[in-house]
Amino acid sequence: MSCSIADVIEEGRVHLDSPAIEVMTDLKRIPAASLAAAESHEEALRVMQMRGVRLLLVVDGSDMVVGVVTAADLLGERPLRAAREQGLRRGEVMVARVMTPLSAMDAVRYEDVLRAEVGDVIATLGRSGRQHALVIEIMLEGRVSVRGIFSRTQIARQLRVALPEGTEIARNFAEIEAAIAA
Repeated sequence: MSCSIADVIEEGRVHLDSPAIEVMTDLKRIPAASLAAAESHEEALRVMQMRGVRLLLVVDGSDMVVGVVTAADLLGERPLRAAREQGLRRGEVMVARVMTPLSAMDAVRYEDVLRAEVGDVIATLGRSGRQHALVIEIMLEGRVSVRGIFSRTQIARQLRVALPEGTEIARNFAEIEAAIAA
């Protein structure tokens, strides 16, 4: 009797014309990685490392999303600037001081994602200059919830290609000033 080795299923492989939903981290299937706004930026880094993610949803005391914090936010200029402004050590800076508020985040409606392709998502992230975009879903009662997240890194992994590095676009004078000083 002869026996062969089973072929590997290329699970998760997508193409530019694949449905965008295939590259979205669906928070109805995978628990969201989140952290309270009052936690330290060092705790945020620890949670990221433990969960294997580079973005955390930041929540208030009522578990409502108030923003996001990325590894770039935590490892960049923001904690140093916040520490200097508040007269704190870097390790004492709270996530609320370095996060991107929800109002400043790019968001895509879930119903639009269902009609989009992977190439559309890459173009949207490229135009915004961001590594991530949130997917929001408007519930029947009018409540808005974060349904998913798009990540350039995850999309590149599923495409099995290196996407051109996009740099984040400065959103205010302080971010421009910090980039020049770096």
